[in-house]
Parts: sequence; structure tokens; C-alpha cells
Amino acid sequence: MITTKRYEYLEFKKILVHPVIGNHRQLDMPKVKHYERDILENGLLEPLIVWEKSQGEFYLVGGFHRTEAIKGIRKQHPTYFERVDVRVVNGSPDEIRALNLKLNADRVDTKITDYFETIIYLNNVNWDKEKIANFMGKSITWVEDILRYVPIMDIQIRKLLEADKLTWVKAKDICRAVQHAPAGKEKETLDRMLDKYISAVPKPKISTAPKRILNFRTAKSRMNSVVKKNPSKSYTLTSEDILALFRVLEGRSFAESDLERIKSHLPELLN
Repeated sequence: MITTKRYEYLEFKKILVHPVIGNHRQLDMPKVKHYERDILENGLLEPLIVWEKSQGEFYLVGGFHRTEAIKGIRKQHPTYFERVDVRVVNGSPDEIRALNLKLNADRVDTKITDYFETIIYLNNVNWDKEKIANFMGKSITWVEDILRYVPIMDIQIRKLLEADKLTWVKAKDICRAVQHAPAGKEKETLDRMLDKYISAVPKPKISTAPKRILNFRTAKSRMNSVVKKNPSKSYTLTSEDILALFRVLEGRSFAESDLERIKSHLPELLN
């Protein structure tokens, strides 16, 4: 059972990121920048949530964007936020990970796809459906539908759900039809059902390789322009920022978070 052990004013540097219980979404860098401005102006109004795994060993459970914002603030003002308000929670590793996943999903703009990983994980660690439903504040039927249809869901259906171009009711209907299609007719059934429900909506393209956003020649040319306009301009980069730049220049295996790092720290390269 998850309980709040206490509230504390904790040294920021003591808050670690667990290798398994981490942030399950890519950081939204504009949101991080918003938090930087807000926290600088108004302070940290909502405590971070941390798990005290053992005495004096703290792992972040909730508040990843605010934590990243505080890191950004401390780069510019190293003495700021030496300590921060935290809510220290207690529970088993499975309960803590469930809380972590739930906090990631509980937002105003939450889509049903944000819950998929949480529900499947809890089922895999032998939580019964009633316990999952109570923990998530949902019905047992809602949990059962996710466990029944998500494992067999085609990537096209999931992408349309994520883009709000398909309702959960229609997604389930398509999954049922494909599941009960004659052997060898699954793809034909999927295409027919997609045409039925979203004939006016183009099917999402599944790219096998990321688009080449930036190459070395373009980056060099744009940085030359920066130097000509402002020879004394400087940048503050971390090793992760530099690695993100290398991945984007390589153009093979970069993530959206890599682009956000460049937009945030080297915006001229992507103009």
C-alpha cells in the first residue's frame, strides 16, 4: 500500500532517477521552459514526489518536468534551489512504479493511449483487474478492454487514437473485426474497417527511418551566420545536448527529445 511517509525540504542533488521507475514520456521542452520561468518567479508551488527506497536513498516518482526546469535554473544560478519541497512516499517497487505510471497518465490532456503501458504493466505483475481499476479510478470493464485489445492492436489504430482521429469505441470495433477475420484476411479486414470509419482521414505513414532534419554542412553554414552577426555569442551545453546534436546530424536514430534539446540550446541550427 502506498503511503506518504512525510514532507521534507530535501537537498536537490539527492534526488535520483531510478533506471526503471523513470519518466515514461519524452520531455516537452517548451513546458520545461515555462516551468523555469514560473518557478523562478513564484517558487516550487507543488512538491516533487520521491520514493525513499532505503534510508537516505531518494528516487523521483512525480514531477519530471519541474525537476528538469530546476536543473535549467541551477545551470544559470548554481546557488538556487539547493533544497526543494518533496513528498516522500513509501510502498513496494511494483506499487511505486504503478504510482509513477499513473502520475504520468493523470493529466488534463490525457488520452486513453497514455494508460496502455500502465494497465498492461500492472497486469503483468499480477495485480487483479479489480485492484487495477480501483487504483486508476476506472471501471473493471475499462481495464478488461485495454488488456483484451491493446496487445493485438495494429500500429495504425494506435497512431490514429493518439492523434484523436479515432475513438476508443471504434478502435475496439476494428480490433474485434480483425481478431475474428478468416485466416489470411486480417490485413484486408483492417483496411476495410479503417476505410469505413475514417475514409476522410489519411492513414498514418509508418516511417522506417527518421527524416534527415539537419546535416553537417547546413549546421556549419548556419553557425557561420551566427558568428558573423554576433562573434561573442556563447552557449551552455551539457554532454547530453552535444550527443543529441550528433544524433540529429547523423540522421539515423534521433528522437523528438533530441530535436527539442537543439531547439532549446542551439535554436539557430534549426531555423
